[in-house]
Amino acid sequence: MVKLFTDGAAKGNPGPGGFGVVLQYKGHEKEISAGFRKTTNNRMELMAVIAGLEALKKENLDVIIYSDSKYVIDAIEKGWVYGWMKTAFKKKKNKDLWMRLMRSYAKHKIKLVWIKGHAGHPENERCDVLAVAASEGRKLLIDEEYERNEEELF
Repeated sequence: MVKLFTDGAAKGNPGPGGFGVVLQYKGHEKEISAGFRKTTNNRMELMAVIAGLEALKKENLDVIIYSDSKYVIDAIEKGWVYGWMKTAFKKKKNKDLWMRLMRSYAKHKIKLVWIKGHAGHPENERCDVLAVAASEGRKLLIDEEYERNEEELF
């Protein structure tokens, strides 16, 4: 059983953002994080889950994803994302990340668990530290899809 803990952060919304991931498997632990110069909190919550799933080297694994994001958890558990997929995400934000997430999601047997953020859960707190530190880093990545779509609004 793989345990995947995730969190995203953005200072300002949009603003600099980052994500943090803690992967646990058979007594081993791996941390993943990255920061972006301009993005949103929801995009970073999605990126955290994506980065964790994409880090898995095998398919068809039993994975428990722990997230404090109702946006991510509810969209999948309540089936909203499947409806969005049927309409090609018409009028929905973050299409690029949802499509990427669902491709990785389909490769495993996943259980989703919502946990309350900033409530003392050790791995969630660690993910938050990783996400915030990544958002404050010096070499921030460019969330190209977000910035391209933002420019099209004006």
